[in-house]
Amino acid sequence: MRQLYHLPIDPTCRMVRILLAEKELDCELRAEKVWERREAFLRLNPAGEVPVLIDHDGTTLAGGRAIAEYLDELYGEPPMIGENPIDRAEVRRLFDWFDLKFRREVSTNLLDQKILNRYLGLGTPNASAIRAGLKNIHYHLDYIGWLGERRRWLAGDYLSVADLMAAAHLSALDYLGDVPWADHIGAKDWYARFKSRPSMRAILSDLISGIRPPAHYADLDF
Repeated sequence: MRQLYHLPIDPTCRMVRILLAEKELDCELRAEKVWERREAFLRLNPAGEVPVLIDHDGTTLAGGRAIAEYLDELYGEPPMIGENPIDRAEVRRLFDWFDLKFRREVSTNLLDQKILNRYLGLGTPNASAIRAGLKNIHYHLDYIGWLGERRRWLAGDYLSVADLMAAAHLSALDYLGDVPWADHIGAKDWYARFKSRPSMRAILSDLISGIRPPAHYADLDF
């Protein structure tokens, strides 16, 4: 059985779960408390980070981009990284936008401060970081809305891992109630379409111990 070591609230882990669901690939989920630095897990990924995927033949891959590329090459339907070099370049550009830029400017300032820090015993969340994350998210939501006005999906006519990564980050932040949807209708319309996909059902069912999501979190008509 295919296995995925993950953290339920981590956006990159969520992206891999959504991708597996889009490709209708079964997978056993194993929540990994990365802060414990288990030796057995470090042997799978010396970086001590999730996601880590073990395929049914024992192939072990670490990191969201490596896993996404592997799954799309090996399990091609539906294709998620474009069908020609230009499309693939745009998908990868936007994938990195959300995996790197959005994470650095928004998710790290909100998710890490509000959730991960308590597991690591780092004390009170940094209010300045949280304010920065809440400010920066507007720019990214504007960009999603701009893309949505010009394309069917973020990278073009077809759903891609760029959409998956963006939705993964936004779903995690939406769990905290930190996405100002009312101020960004274009981004909200795109997310509402994505949120209704069957691949999101398991994500929207996640519950984080000690933290309840807002009422609209799993509502498809939010």
